[in-house]
Amino acid sequence: MRRLLYPILWSGIGSLLLLSLFIPQWRSHAQSTGDGQQKTKISKKILDKVAAGQGSDTVDVIIEATGGADQSFETALAEAGANNVTKLDNFPISIVSVPADGALNLSNRSDVAFVSLDREVRPMGHVSATTGADAVRKGSDTSVGFDGSGIGIAIVDSGIDTGHRSFLNKTNDPRVVHSEDFTGEGRTDDPYGHGTHVASLAAGNGRIAQAKYIGIAPNASLINLRVLDSEGVGSTKSVLQALDWIASNHSQYNIRVVNLSLGMPAVDSYRNDPICRAVRALVDQGIVVFAAAGNNGKGSDGNKVYGHIHSPGNEPSAITVGATNTFGTDSRDDDRVATFSSRGPTRSFTTDDGGVRHYDNLIKPDLVAPGNRLIDAEAAGNLLVTQNPSLDAGISQNVSRKMMTLSGSSMATPIAAGTAALMLQANPNLTPNLVKALLMYTAQPLAGFNMLEQGAGQINVAGAAQLASLVRGDVNGATAVGSPLLSVATPPQAQTTIAGRSFTWSRGIILNHTYVTGVDIITKYQVVYSPGMLLGSGVITGDGILQLDPSLFSEGVITGDQILTSYGVITGDGASFLATNLLFQDLLSEGSFLSDGVITGDGVITGDGVITGDGVITGDLIPIAQAAMLNGDDSATMTNASDDGSDCLNY
Repeated sequence: MRRLLYPILWSGIGSLLLLSLFIPQWRSHAQSTGDGQQKTKISKKILDKVAAGQGSDTVDVIIEATGGADQSFETALAEAGANNVTKLDNFPISIVSVPADGALNLSNRSDVAFVSLDREVRPMGHVSATTGADAVRKGSDTSVGFDGSGIGIAIVDSGIDTGHRSFLNKTNDPRVVHSEDFTGEGRTDDPYGHGTHVASLAAGNGRIAQAKYIGIAPNASLINLRVLDSEGVGSTKSVLQALDWIASNHSQYNIRVVNLSLGMPAVDSYRNDPICRAVRALVDQGIVVFAAAGNNGKGSDGNKVYGHIHSPGNEPSAITVGATNTFGTDSRDDDRVATFSSRGPTRSFTTDDGGVRHYDNLIKPDLVAPGNRLIDAEAAGNLLVTQNPSLDAGISQNVSRKMMTLSGSSMATPIAAGTAALMLQANPNLTPNLVKALLMYTAQPLAGFNMLEQGAGQINVAGAAQLASLVRGDVNGATAVGSPLLSVATPPQAQTTIAGRSFTWSRGIILNHTYVTGVDIITKYQVVYSPGMLLGSGVITGDGILQLDPSLFSEGVITGDQILTSYGVITGDGASFLATNLLFQDLLSEGSFLSDGVITGDGVITGDGVITGDGVITGDLIPIAQAAMLNGDDSATMTNASDDGSDCLNY
């Protein structure tokens, strides 16, 4: 069963065809994130293979270029023995099969930014009430309700069963407006079962079981991009092709949100990881990208493990989502971070000429959302239920109305993606960085969990949509720092009431290696909200001190110096867990404070130190993560509501 759920598949076909419109953007990113000490431009596993005398072995690699392809580059590919070449239109990437020696030679070219392996991609696997989405959809006496209408959400996953009743609108028209297959299987349905469940959590309608399992944005359009095959297996290549397709077609389908409930080992730094760089390019185009944190939060001994954030969740421009356990109740008082949810910091790294690793050490996830034993749409005859019949929730016997139960950060991520669709419907002018900031600022910190477990806190759909609707529609990259951000003079009270219980917002946001607090975050425009920037761009580090660039942040934004265990009141409140200056001391060699195996707080820092024999992070292959996806934490599940077979349209 494990082989079918999480097998490893290496794929290698690729070529390089660059669209000149995107080349300057990509080159700019490489320059802006470059590390002066970074010289090694190839994955360590390829170097190890060459060093072991296996340079003639063929490897499937992704070659990231710094500019357009010219004849000398094409000649170099041929001389290196590259074959099986595919073309991407929007990203300067070539995916090829080549001898390891040839890959090393190519990495030495000045027009090559990085050479990495084509790694495997895996799926990660009451909600509307407990998140506050019901209140947003229904509106109030003074506000209009939002349901995601007009917003396109791209589901990059194992396909969508478009015959399921969850994907119709109220006039029986399909909401899956486009489907595309990148697996080579020539089908766009969901024989594996993961993508349909993910899509319905983001945007399933409320027709079944009296809207008990309604998605967050039930009238959003869905774009089905299939990158995981019938056994739930994909490759870097297939994900890159899907992201490339989005870059070309996002305007036609108004794709404002991308959901990536999948992941692969985060070994190479986000500066070099090709999927991370493709995600950054999409964010720079104004598309909000959500990525699952992973399901490797505890080891086989049951203890907490830190440092297992997956790629592309290690990309700073992505919104990385971990999972919480709601215990099946609408009240948020008992919510906690799920034991399986991956914890930060990110442990992807670069290697300099001296063989010293420089870890990214970003604070991730950015926030958390319900992801334990969630019930939603079940694809017809899918592999997950076939092999695990208990996953069927018993809601209906009608194949087009069946529901199933899954757990994981994969399930939490589409809840956040659906929230972004509501926010963008409320205010289409929001930039990805503003969406990210508002989500974190309004999140609820969960007591007893540090920032490396929950980021800013648990998602608050109602608060995020409320703030989104108040942001001025005329702010843009030319707006001066400190200018009014909201259309009202007085900001709303930083509090939300859900299921009769009130909680205070985090009132802070995560910035790479630190966090900031202060009401200026939402009352004044910060230049880092502009397109093409990172929220952490204005953080200046030096001599162990963090400062904010006054040209990018207003004076009322205050930086913190500790990773905190929250008391559940504010992001900057709680007992000290870890000094932030330790996170950006990546110039230190192995044996530094954050080396693999060092105990930090209540767990052990790991990363590429927990690997298989060939250097690939164990990831979702471990039984703990597999159990998380199928069974979740030991707790109450969502209440099973029977379906009488009639369509509920009052949602």
